[in-house]
Amino acid sequence: MSKKPRLPAIDIGISDDDRRTIGKGLSALLADSFTLYLMTHNFHWNVTGPQFNSLHVMFMDQYTEQWNALDLIAERIRALGQPAPGTFKEYLKLSSIKEVDGSPKANDMIRHLVSAQEATARTARKLFAVVEAANDQPTADLLTQRLEVHEKTAWMLRSLLDE
Repeated sequence: MSKKPRLPAIDIGISDDDRRTIGKGLSALLADSFTLYLMTHNFHWNVTGPQFNSLHVMFMDQYTEQWNALDLIAERIRALGQPAPGTFKEYLKLSSIKEVDGSPKANDMIRHLVSAQEATARTARKLFAVVEAANDQPTADLLTQRLEVHEKTAWMLRSLLDE
């Protein structure tokens, strides 16, 4: 039986410890992002009331953007040599966002999404110090892009509640 050749060590200018720490932070971001994606898609399917059409379309735009972001986050984790979480069990353990039971009214859906968007932004923001200290520009760029999306989306959703 021949041994499998050993892979060369990752040498991208970021220490093993920093890559592990960043991977752990990105895993939490991936879990929040997936939970937010699932919540948004659920609300897209189940929204009712006078705002149905506009919210149905808005939620579809949001969950589509979120779905595309999942791959970017997971692939960055892998580029750092870390395993990307990919199960509901892992996401439940890692996510700071709690699932919503049932099908809330439209304005409550919006409130839940504002909270989840902001939670995801906080998770991304927490990682900046270690990313900057590790001189990890690709992750910093990813975090900046994600923050821009989550903060803008939270603002737009919150604006729907201003009466």
